[in-house]
Amino acid sequence: MFFRKTYIIFYVACCCFLITSCAKDEKDNLEDEGYEPTPLSLDIPSIFEERISPPVIPQDNPQTEEGVALGKKLFFDPILSGDNTLACAGCHKPAEGFSDARQFSPGIDGIEGSRNSMPLFNLAWNYQENFFWDGRSSSLENQALQPVIDPIEMHNTWPNAVSSLQATSDYPELFSKAFGTETIDSTLVSKAIAQFIRTLISSNSRFDQFLRGEIELTESERNGLQVFEDENRGDCFHCHGDPNNPLWTDNDFHNNGLDEIFDDLGRGAVTGDPREFGLFKTPSLRNLAYTAPYMHDGRFETLDEVIDHYSEGLVYSETIDPLMKAVGEGGVQLSEKDKADLKAFLLSLSDESFINNQDFQKP
Repeated sequence: MFFRKTYIIFYVACCCFLITSCAKDEKDNLEDEGYEPTPLSLDIPSIFEERISPPVIPQDNPQTEEGVALGKKLFFDPILSGDNTLACAGCHKPAEGFSDARQFSPGIDGIEGSRNSMPLFNLAWNYQENFFWDGRSSSLENQALQPVIDPIEMHNTWPNAVSSLQATSDYPELFSKAFGTETIDSTLVSKAIAQFIRTLISSNSRFDQFLRGEIELTESERNGLQVFEDENRGDCFHCHGDPNNPLWTDNDFHNNGLDEIFDDLGRGAVTGDPREFGLFKTPSLRNLAYTAPYMHDGRFETLDEVIDHYSEGLVYSETIDPLMKAVGEGGVQLSEKDKADLKAFLLSLSDESFINNQDFQKP
């Protein structure tokens, strides 16, 4: 009996040793033998392929199944914040077009910022590679680094955030699968999050379906498109593009006549150029049904207020964009019918399938 018990103990010990050795061997294989994660191509919509250039994918951060899965987990995990209470998704909610319905998002200390949370979709096609309302980040990877250390957002340090990730039971293995190393750092965190964000593609609005020949627009939507493209009425296309630009933004910076004096210098605060004071990035017109409030500071709660601003609310300042040529009359002076039709067209750019896509929900 003693011999049998001893044999069983020895057998169990051997099994444990083998399991540990196998785990170590797997880690060594990942880190030391050129492990490659599984390549993942972006699902590029046909209307994008037909109308615009390919997406921007950095050579040092290719899309992979493991990287996207890791980035998604990180995006929804509050572990990156200083008190483990706020995730990226806390200010970029899927149901709100990956933006925030609050005018200003509060950070972990309850302090609000001064700008509305920008929506996140189709960012792989930002060819200028400038992110945030003022364009201060030069890549999606760089953009993902900043909220973690911002004192009014996640209010953490990268050494502390990395230490928290490293101490978990699952993240080291997930980083090993995504990048071939269990040693976590801020660069790999930002690369994973950027990979996930590049998969956030919106391309199935009513207007997209119309472009694909699947549906017809209503009379109001058709007239709204005409208002949008008419230089004597909406005159919206110079900054937001036309049906040949499925991004519905030029990804450039404009002063669109909001203020005479600037509390927020916008792009000018980044460049130091007084000619860029009060300029902010043109947001996409996609998913306006879900991304209120509007403008860089969320001052307009409704789409009607936005249209009224361009119709009769323009304010002159020294850096106002020359495209705001009706500023002398206060705006383009749309009729009530044109306002209603323009609104109908703009709402046709909203993509319900995007906000409900299970691939983009909390894991």
